[in-house]
Amino acid sequence: MNLAELKKLIEMFDNSDVARLSLKQSDFEIKLDKQPGCAQSIPLVQPQTVVVEPLNLAQTPPAVPSNTSENKKGDFITSPMVGTFYRCPSPDSAPYVNVGDTIKKGQTIGIIEAMKIMNEIEAEYDCKILSIEVNDSQPVEFGSKLIKVEKI
Repeated sequence: MNLAELKKLIEMFDNSDVARLSLKQSDFEIKLDKQPGCAQSIPLVQPQTVVVEPLNLAQTPPAVPSNTSENKKGDFITSPMVGTFYRCPSPDSAPYVNVGDTIKKGQTIGIIEAMKIMNEIEAEYDCKILSIEVNDSQPVEFGSKLIKVEKI
């Protein structure tokens, strides 16, 4: 199974009503399990096993896809590093920010886990959240658009 197929499988699982999925194909195995609240669990990677716990969209407001917000004025808060983006400080907590929130310079907007270190991502200026461009527990690259904002 290649990376594109894996991403498509996870996306289809995330958008379905299925709560648990296990797939084994020769020397590759993946187990998907939806948990209530924000998915803060760090995926466990072993030589032939991948465990992924996607976000349960019933508890956390969904990220607004970037194509629906393209015609609005705004700037982006981007990822300063490669890692995994988390919207919540812990599985039982509310997200740091939601669409429509007004935030101050220095306020935490999320966490990026890189090399087993949790790095808080802060707003660089006072702004209003227009859309959230990435989902919880989604891998991001340097410069990835995390949140679309309007400077205040």
